[in-house]
Amino acid sequence: MSDPVAGDQLRAFVERIERLEEEKKVISDDIKDVYAEAKGNGFDVKILRKVVSLRKKQPHEREEEEAILDLYLQALGMGPGVGM
Repeated sequence: MSDPVAGDQLRAFVERIERLEEEKKVISDDIKDVYAEAKGNGFDVKILRKVVSLRKKQPHEREEEEAILDLYLQALGMGPGVGM
């Protein structure tokens, strides 16, 4: 036999998750609308997404990624100062 209290608790969790999933969808749609608006105003959405991603990181994380990227580009002959 199932415990009615556990069933009620489980139902409450599921309903909360469903509400949050719906809120997440609404927020995701809002974000898409902002990117579309930015694009309509001449901004490059791909670069804008990159800027948003970079702003989420700590300065030392960005510096480390940039250093590794530079190292890889140089190894491929694509770094600064290479005849590009």
